[in-house]
Amino acid sequence: MSKPRIGIVISTTREGRFGERVARWVTDLAAGRTDITTEIVDLRDYPLPFFESVASPRFVPIDTPEAKKWSSKLAELDGYVFVTAEYNHSISGVLKNALDFVFAEPARKPAAFVAYGAVGEARAVEHLRNIVVELSMVPLNRAVHVNMEPFLGLIRDGKDFADYPYLAPTVETMLEELAWYAETLKAGRDAAELKAA
Repeated sequence: MSKPRIGIVISTTREGRFGERVARWVTDLAAGRTDITTEIVDLRDYPLPFFESVASPRFVPIDTPEAKKWSSKLAELDGYVFVTAEYNHSISGVLKNALDFVFAEPARKPAAFVAYGAVGEARAVEHLRNIVVELSMVPLNRAVHVNMEPFLGLIRDGKDFADYPYLAPTVETMLEELAWYAETLKAGRDAAELKAA
């Protein structure tokens, strides 16, 4: 069985975003693992219009080129790390909009969370957990929260993630849990496909 493929999703598109730096940090920490492969999935590369379909893609397929490109990317991955900011105590509008365009593609796949900012963006992560459950993803317990002190040090004071050595082990713990679920759920999906064939 091939190694599970994990998408590290940069969940904001605004100019000057910090999420890109966080995604590269997580990717670098994952690079030494032999049980998963990772790639960055940048929402800037998937410019979707506002979701205005007559119904959820659960009931009505959305076959526009933009939607197909996005849903195809999620379909080919075996799990996700959502790198998220917090906008008004929730996730970014662009991430919510992107998730509204899919249904079956991320189902029965694990979702992990890396968040940064005030209170480690715990409120955004909790909202995101509810959304991924509705999409039949499996939200993981071990999230990574980059709280305000390291966040300000990183964006304002020229510090690096290495200046906050307690953060990397939280990523390693998250990746360990993610790798287990990604492999286990991939095996389950593969078995279900064989049974249905």
